[in-house]
Amino acid sequence: MYNPLIHKRPYGATYAGKSTSIKFPLDCEMQIKRVFIVLRKIFGDGAGQFPELRFELPYVRTENGEDIFCGEITINEFGIWNYRFEGETDGCGTAFFGRGSGGTAVRGDWLPEWQLTVSKCDYKTPNWAKHGVIYQIFADRFCKVGESRFQKRGRLHTYWNERPDIEEDGKDYRADDFFGGNAKGIISRLDYLKSMGVTCIYLSPIFKSSSNHRYDTGDYLQIDELFGTEEEFRFLVATARKKGIAVLLDGVFNHTGADSRYFNREGSYPELGAYQSRESKYYGWYTFYDYPAEYHCWWGSTVVPTVNKTAQGYLDLIIGEGGVVDKWNAAGIAGWRLDVVDELPVGFTTELCKAIKRGDSDRLIVGEVWEDVSVKVAYGEWRPYFMGEQLDAAMNYPFKEAILSYTLGGDKRAFADAVSLVLEHYPKQSLDVMMNLIDSHDTVRALTCLSGVTPPETKRERADFRLSDEEYAAAKERLKFASALQYTLPGVPCVYYGDEAGVQGFEDPLNRGTYPWGAEDEELIEHYKALGRMRAKHADILVGETVFIDDSELLIYERRSANGTMTVYANATDKTVVRNINGRDAFTGREFKRLTVKPHTVRAAVPIKA
Repeated sequence: MYNPLIHKRPYGATYAGKSTSIKFPLDCEMQIKRVFIVLRKIFGDGAGQFPELRFELPYVRTENGEDIFCGEITINEFGIWNYRFEGETDGCGTAFFGRGSGGTAVRGDWLPEWQLTVSKCDYKTPNWAKHGVIYQIFADRFCKVGESRFQKRGRLHTYWNERPDIEEDGKDYRADDFFGGNAKGIISRLDYLKSMGVTCIYLSPIFKSSSNHRYDTGDYLQIDELFGTEEEFRFLVATARKKGIAVLLDGVFNHTGADSRYFNREGSYPELGAYQSRESKYYGWYTFYDYPAEYHCWWGSTVVPTVNKTAQGYLDLIIGEGGVVDKWNAAGIAGWRLDVVDELPVGFTTELCKAIKRGDSDRLIVGEVWEDVSVKVAYGEWRPYFMGEQLDAAMNYPFKEAILSYTLGGDKRAFADAVSLVLEHYPKQSLDVMMNLIDSHDTVRALTCLSGVTPPETKRERADFRLSDEEYAAAKERLKFASALQYTLPGVPCVYYGDEAGVQGFEDPLNRGTYPWGAEDEELIEHYKALGRMRAKHADILVGETVFIDDSELLIYERRSANGTMTVYANATDKTVVRNINGRDAFTGREFKRLTVKPHTVRAAVPIKA
């Protein structure tokens, strides 16, 4: 098996009109005389209508028992292309080569093909975002300072360490219990975040809303009073910036709240909303099936009616000059995370991203996409996220699944395959700023997941569940292991608030408990601080390429750049592996180990008992 190498453009991506060099080595014994690369377009303008493209890769030399074929190709049409290799032999017809495990070439018929992502242009992503650590804060639950300005339906918890309310005792869960986490609280903990190497805060929605999660926006132009005033928010952004920490806002533009200035189902706002009157200026923003009770909403949830993204009034509000995007950009934020971006029409997403970059191309745009971003299809339409006109990056759920699966199961080949697929498909500039998470406000907490325990059957049992001391100790070692992978793969690690302190929790809202100030797991925090220091010290290496090293026992990969090499050794199996690294034996026990960091070289050994 052989690896076809794409040069001059790292990994498996290029851009329209760019000359790209392809090198394809084959065993001399195959007696291949001519080699062709054959491409067909699968996504983009004219996909399925154009004939296949066929380029010959001329023979250039023989070395180490391999015939080397190498040539230049230029693709002028942006989109997603699949490709294979074909070889001509003496009297034996055509030899076909397709994609095998880890991207290697395998000879055979009807094999999977490689993917070549061809962007519209050689777009740039913000350099500032390619280093450091992102920290996701669920605004209501991170830290509270001062008295709460509580003016909502529902209740404010009396004690910070109470568990969140759940659906129980015949009551629906309405997300109307609050803890009062606020801007002042985050400001008070900026030095703590700085000590962990945090360079960017990804902040859950902070605009006026009736819920604790605020994904049901009530007013895009107002800060929720429970979170603070606009002045306090601006002070948070400015203070964080002085400490080298950027702030990323959560933009929820697919839907609003039913209890909002625009829909006003509950009559909470003085002007007429779309629900109240067809004469409302907001009426055309929504789609009603049986006015006013039945309307289009997000996944059937009537508290979040979907907005018509072609309504001129809505476009003016969100992306117009002086609108929502402009206002909060001017407050000094560093960019936006776009909620359910795959629910937004392609044209609207393009215009939204233009508005975000207006006046400052260094603003970061991260999309919520749970699958392979390059080939994402939603509502029957391919999403051109990495074509140069939309996203810089996305939440890297494929890496999340690979990390957690390997940590729990120990299948290093499956891990390498999953990671390699992403490396092949994404442009390098987007890989560098991918948000690498292992959990979020939408998933089970990493610590709980990595415990391997079977979730209790009922919501109430899951709400009150806590790992035993033995289960917690095992899960903690696995979390250390998983986070070491998270911090050394391409992209930027994103820590969900409280993971570093030992917070547990099953699904929403149990994964959204408060940060346990005064009861943190200090050992875990020190581990995350060490990882943060490692990333800061070796930032120039961690934007390099990623190469997996063949090994019969260990998972080994290298991060290579002109400034040095970082090698990561990992063992997530039950088997003890003894390997001499840097003059000492490693992998002789099951405990987490971190070996000496040398200038420009990191040797990280992280075995655990899976």
